[in-house]
Amino acid sequence: MTDLKSLVVDGQEVQADPELTLIQVCEQEGIEIPRFCFHERLSIAGNCRMCLVEVVGGPPKPAASCAMQVKDLRPGRDGSPPAIRTNSPMVKKAREGVMEFLLINHPLDCPICDQGGECDLQDQAMAYGVDFSRFREAKRAVDDLDLGPLVETHMTRCISCTRCVRFTTEVAGIHQMGQTGRGEDAEITSYLDRSLSSNLQGNIIDLCPVGALTSKPYAFTARPWELVKTETVDVMDALGSNIRVDTKGREVMRIIPCNHDGINEEWISDKTRFVWDGLRNQRIDRPYLRLDGRLKPVDWDEALTVAADALKDAPVAALAGDLVPVEPVFALGQLSKRLGGTTECRTDGAFLPVGNRSAYVGNARIADIDRAERIVIVGSNPRTEAPVLNARIRAAWLNGAEIKYFGQHADLTYEYEFGGDDYGSFGRFARDAAESFTGTELVIVGQAALAGKGGAAVLSAAMHLAEGGIGMLVLHVAAARVGAMDVGFVDDGGMDGALEGAKTVYNLGVDEVEIGSGPFVIYQGSHGDRGAQRADLVLPSAAYIEESGIFVNTEGRPQLAARASFPPGSAKENWAIVRAVSERIGDPLPYNSLEELRQALGSAHPHLLRFGEVPGNDWHPLPTADLPDGTIGFAIRDFYLTNPITRCSPLMAELSAMATDSQNGLRHAAE
Repeated sequence: MTDLKSLVVDGQEVQADPELTLIQVCEQEGIEIPRFCFHERLSIAGNCRMCLVEVVGGPPKPAASCAMQVKDLRPGRDGSPPAIRTNSPMVKKAREGVMEFLLINHPLDCPICDQGGECDLQDQAMAYGVDFSRFREAKRAVDDLDLGPLVETHMTRCISCTRCVRFTTEVAGIHQMGQTGRGEDAEITSYLDRSLSSNLQGNIIDLCPVGALTSKPYAFTARPWELVKTETVDVMDALGSNIRVDTKGREVMRIIPCNHDGINEEWISDKTRFVWDGLRNQRIDRPYLRLDGRLKPVDWDEALTVAADALKDAPVAALAGDLVPVEPVFALGQLSKRLGGTTECRTDGAFLPVGNRSAYVGNARIADIDRAERIVIVGSNPRTEAPVLNARIRAAWLNGAEIKYFGQHADLTYEYEFGGDDYGSFGRFARDAAESFTGTELVIVGQAALAGKGGAAVLSAAMHLAEGGIGMLVLHVAAARVGAMDVGFVDDGGMDGALEGAKTVYNLGVDEVEIGSGPFVIYQGSHGDRGAQRADLVLPSAAYIEESGIFVNTEGRPQLAARASFPPGSAKENWAIVRAVSERIGDPLPYNSLEELRQALGSAHPHLLRFGEVPGNDWHPLPTADLPDGTIGFAIRDFYLTNPITRCSPLMAELSAMATDSQNGLRHAAE
């Protein structure tokens, strides 16, 4: 551990790590230092000069606190600790001067700027600026950029903090933005006037401290003080990113990230951020019954009666989809057991052993990526399956970690050693490399490897390999999968075994499985997607932001998602529908509220109510098995169209088409 060093901040002696910058020390002591270019998760630029402080006994000018470390300070002549001042007359005058320079060319757009009310420049001009300007010449203007359908640009407002450039280069892993020119001609631009190709590009909207980069879909729809803000959990992938949903009335206006160092840090993917328009389209807002080959609206009383009749005295198969909270899955599992039916949540056919949590979750955490010196990725493309996790892997690679990759060739935004795209290559590597692991290696297993014919053998080899390193992380692609596995919503026979002989299928939000023409299908979901098209009875339910629920992320961490809005029409919460069906059958489930349901859930599975904790999993390696011939595919082909909400989003459809064109060699550029 590094020895702490003493220094004096505004007359108060403190102890600090010599590697910390002065701005970080001040933050630790609760002293606010204004800044525009500095960001904790980006490299230091030191170009806005707003964070100036006075170094006592140093040069007769202020120093940039973001670019000076504690170890750079010299002690006083008498050997006393070095001292800095953050509120001296020198500092005050310097900040006023910097703010005056920043506002020389900045337009007076505050009344019409989407950043108004959330603008760092606006706030700091009020706190640290002056009420006059000595600049009388004409303001300069800069052409706006066309960065695609997600990010709106007003580059005349840009103060050249370079946060967007550093994020796209360092975190997102694309090299399409930079600064050209010098002096007054300097401007931030995309080098080739092309749309950004990253699925993390929306984060530059949050990073921009002024109104130069704003959200194009959100533009001119609401002001921040009009919005009701709800912190909840994302379900577009299995990472469990912490998000904030902002609503105006019953409409979702935008989705932005919340900080969680152990999961998503402060980034989210573009799919998470912009999928909200899909919540408004093709919604199922009333029950439907198929009569004469067509779905026709019915009331809830008739729908529940039909559902009860279909479930009585018939072999029942219950399926759980990718976006459903744990509570309705647990309730449906109990109902299915009472009816003597089968249950299944592994709708993609992935090999996930029943009852062995160390095999279907692993024993590592997402944050373990940060300290891994070698990462082995098997059957996963993290860039499409979990872009934020992929950014974390990239950060580890930038810090020196080696990446070994098994699967189809893909651009992961970082260099990797390709091990092969077949099962045999990984098997040979696992056998030979296990003895050489030093305890700093992490194995990441994707669903593409587990869904193939070699799923059991791959998982066995990965667990054997992980025993010598940090551990293993199973990267799921479905937000609801781990929670459903935890409550035992599985059948030993898999999907084929669950559906075999079933006369009635209770489909709880499954839209990625083709069900044959034999059984009577009850579909409970929120959108008119594939599941509703096959259904004989449709029960309208809430979407993920319209009900409170528990989701367990890919590392096994339970999180409570809060309700941010309300379902449309006569749609109901998922758990309430299952409870109503059980009552109509004549065998009601023993809870009348969500709180009572959670008490029952906690009694059966206590770890699911320890929100935010990652339970330790007892390590149970699988028996060794021979790996078959064959190649490892992809779990996700189209990043933007992975679930019914995304498939109902016009914006996601546009992004999907642009990604397809890009793969085919067509470039989207500014006109």
